Amino acid sequence: MWRGILLAAMCVLTACQTQTPQSGETQTAPTLAALQGGYFRLDSRELNRPMHIYISLPERYAEQTDRRYPVVYITDGDSLFPMLAPTHLFLTYDEPVPPAILVGIAYGTFGEGNMRHVDFRQPGAAGYQRMLRDELIPIIEGRYRADPQRRVLVGQSRGASFVLHSALTEPDLFWGRIASNADYTERDALWGEPMPATRRDLRLFVASGSRDRPDLRAGALEWDTHWIAREKPWAYHFVTIDNGTHAASMGEAYRQGMLWLFSPG
Repeated sequence: MWRGILLAAMCVLTACQTQTPQSGETQTAPTLAALQGGYFRLDSRELNRPMHIYISLPERYAEQTDRRYPVVYITDGDSLFPMLAPTHLFLTYDEPVPPAILVGIAYGTFGEGNMRHVDFRQPGAAGYQRMLRDELIPIIEGRYRADPQRRVLVGQSRGASFVLHSALTEPDLFWGRIASNADYTERDALWGEPMPATRRDLRLFVASGSRDRPDLRAGALEWDTHWIAREKPWAYHFVTIDNGTHAASMGEAYRQGMLWLFSPG
């Protein structure tokens, strides 16, 4: 009797496992075409915790085997990577912006475990930058056809503050940088003397939304006034995003930033 019951249960289980999912059932989704590239977990020795790394490859990456691409490193990858990967794809359709490898650097959460409040501010920013320089960048440039002369770093809000920190403390690490609506309250870090650079083609693009929080908007204008007339290790361009807000204008800041970075002048 028990043998018959067991056999029947096994038959039911097998049928359930082989049954074709019906429309509307939860299934594993294929990767969205605009986000295709890959994922890996980076167990950072520098940070002593894991980071989640998402890759978006150019459309014809597999065909153009002799081509190397700029690499865009995106902080706050949990939210910005799925936004900016399609944005960059559309830019290559409509604007003189080259295809690029996009790298989203994510925490895997917006809650506990998201360490942007540590990594993008002092003293944690120094360790985060070492993670980029010594751990992540060597992996990306070892696995993919990356152009090491065209690294770009992108950040929003606190991530933008880290972009500015990087521009001042290790200017040669990235050729181009885009900082949107940064937090300028760490004056010692963002108003200090920049380290010298060995390259003469470095570029820094800073955007500020006209409707950003009043304290951040005032900080952006003060920072611009501070740096515009001083010697800098990078070409510098500041823009106001008309009617732009703190977070929702990131796509437009990225578009304008990429156009300026890759402009011939």
